[in-house]
Amino acid sequence: MNRVLSVILGGGAGTRLFPLTRHRAKPAVPLGGRYRLVDVPISNCLNSGLERVFVLTQFNSASLNNHIARAYLFDRFRHGFVTILAAEQTPSSEQWYQGTADAVRQSIPHMSAYPHDQVLILSGDQLYTMDYGRMIEHHLRLGADITIGVTPVVASEAPGFGILKTDEAQRITEFHEKPKLEALDGKESPVSPEMERAGRVYLASMGIYVFEAEVLRQLLDGHPDHHDFGKQVIPAAIHDCKVVAYPFTGYWNDIGTVRSFFETNIMLAEPQPPFNLYDMDMPLYTNIRMLPPAKVTLCRIENVIIGEGSVIVDSDIKDAVIGLRTNIERGTHIRRAVLMGSDYYGWDAGDSDHRTLGPRCPGIGTGTRIEGAIVDKNASIGKNCVIANERGVQEAEGPGYYIRDGVVVVLKNAEIPDNTVI
Repeated sequence: MNRVLSVILGGGAGTRLFPLTRHRAKPAVPLGGRYRLVDVPISNCLNSGLERVFVLTQFNSASLNNHIARAYLFDRFRHGFVTILAAEQTPSSEQWYQGTADAVRQSIPHMSAYPHDQVLILSGDQLYTMDYGRMIEHHLRLGADITIGVTPVVASEAPGFGILKTDEAQRITEFHEKPKLEALDGKESPVSPEMERAGRVYLASMGIYVFEAEVLRQLLDGHPDHHDFGKQVIPAAIHDCKVVAYPFTGYWNDIGTVRSFFETNIMLAEPQPPFNLYDMDMPLYTNIRMLPPAKVTLCRIENVIIGEGSVIVDSDIKDAVIGLRTNIERGTHIRRAVLMGSDYYGWDAGDSDHRTLGPRCPGIGTGTRIEGAIVDKNASIGKNCVIANERGVQEAEGPGYYIRDGVVVVLKNAEIPDNTVI
C-alpha cells in the first residue's frame, strides 16, 4: 500500500446532474443527509490503507476544495494526505483538462514527486464499498499492467456501460463502449454460477483502474491525443498490455443523473438498504461539524434519515432524507423527498457570522406538502406550498426550481413564496 498513489477524478461539468451541479462539482453534491459524494472513494482509500490521495478538479471546484480541506487533515506524524490538484495552465500545456486521461496526464509531474509503483484511478461520483487492497493484490498476483474493476450486469443494463469481455484467466480481450441491446450476442464473459443464474453475464467497467506507474506514463505520453480512459486509453491498451478484470459483486451505483441520485438517497433510508452506512469496518468519513442532535416533536416518521441539528415539529415524514440543520414547521407532509439541509439556522439571522449567502429563514413552512422532490441547501419554502409534480412533467423550469427526470429540484438558496404549487 505504501507504493500506491490514489487519484480521484473530480469529473466534468456534470450536465446530467444539473441543477445539483449548478454551483458545485459532482463529487461535492451532498449525499445521505451529511456526506458528500467524494467521501465515498476517499473513505474507501483510507479504509484500504491508502493514505496518499489526489483529487483532480476543474469545474465549480470551490465547494469541493473547501470540503476536502476541512474534512481530511492528517497529523504531522503521518505521511498521508488528501490534496487537491486543480487544473492549471503551464508552459507545456495551456489547455484545461480535456478528459479523464488528460487530467491524469497533466497531473503526472506533481505525482512524480512521490515514490510509487502503482496508480489507482477512481471516479468521484459513485456509491459502493470496496477494499482496494484486494484489487491491488489481484493485480500483482496476475502480473497485470492494468486491472479494471468490473461488475456483472444483465442484458437490459449493458447498453449503459462500457462492456468488457474476458477469457477464463480474467484477461480482457475485448472492449465495447455502450453496445446496443441487439449487439450483445457473443459479448458474455465467464462469471460465477450464481451470477450466471441471475443472467448477469456481461461485465461492465466500473471506471476503477489500477495501472503500473510506468505503463500509465507510456500510454499517456505515447498517445497525447487520447484524452479519455474508457473511450480511448483502455481499448488501445488491451492489444498492447496485459489488462485483466477484477470482478466485484457488491453494491455499486454510478450516480450520473438526477433520477439516480434521488433514488439512491431514498434507498439509504430503507430499513435494510443494499449500501450500509453503519458498517464500522468500512466507515464513511466526512467533515465533523460539531452540531447538536436532531430534535423531533410530535411527528410521525417512517424510514427517514435525519441529519444533525435538524428541528422538526408536528409533521408527517416517510421515505425521506433530511439534511443538516433542516427546520420543518408544523403540519408539513413529506413523502419520498431529499432535503439537503442548510449551512445556517434561520433563527441565527441578521448580521451573524454564522450565516452564509441565502434566504433569511431556510427550511419548510407550515402546512407545506413535498413529494418526489429534492430541496437543495439553504432553500426557503413558504407556508402551504405543494411541491409534488402531480402532472408528471419530465423536464421543466420555473422561478427557483427545475424538473429533471420527473424530479422537482428546488435550487440552492431559492425562496419559494407561500401557496406556491409546483
